[in-house]
Amino acid sequence: MIEIKQQLYSRCLDYVTQRIDTFQKAITTAQRSANEETKSSAGDKYETGRAMMQLEIEKNTIQLAEAIKLKKALDEINPVAPTTSVMPGSLVITAQSNYYISISAGQLQVDDKTYFAISPASPIGTLLKGLNVGDTFVFKAKTIRIDHIA
Repeated sequence: MIEIKQQLYSRCLDYVTQRIDTFQKAITTAQRSANEETKSSAGDKYETGRAMMQLEIEKNTIQLAEAIKLKKALDEINPVAPTTSVMPGSLVITAQSNYYISISAGQLQVDDKTYFAISPASPIGTLLKGLNVGDTFVFKAKTIRIDHIA
C-alpha cells in the first residue's frame, strides 16, 4: 500500500507541477504580448490590447497562486508514512471507491485500479476526516464502510 501511496503522491505532484508551469508560461506570454503591443494611430486599440493582456496576466496569476497552494499542501504530506485514521496523506479503501486524501487532482489510475485524489476540505474529505477502519459514513444517501487505511 505504501508503494501505491508513493505513486499517487507522485502523480499529484506531476499534476501540480504541470499546472504551475502552464500558468507561468501563460503569464510570460501575456506579458511579452503586452510589451510588444505598439502604439498605433488608433490609440484605443493599443490601450484595449494592453488592458486585455493585463486581465489575462491577473487571471493566470490567481490560478498560479492556487496551484502553489496545492503544491504546499502536498509538501506537508509524507507519502511513506502509514496512517491509522483518515488524515492528509491517507489512502482510504472502501468497497465503492478508493480515495487518496491530498489535493483535488481527480481520478488517477495505479495498477489498473482507480483512485480519487481528493482534498481534505472536499465534501467527502470532510466526511472521512478522523475516521478509522470499520467506520461508516453516508455519502449521496449511501452508507459506505472503510475497509482499509494506509
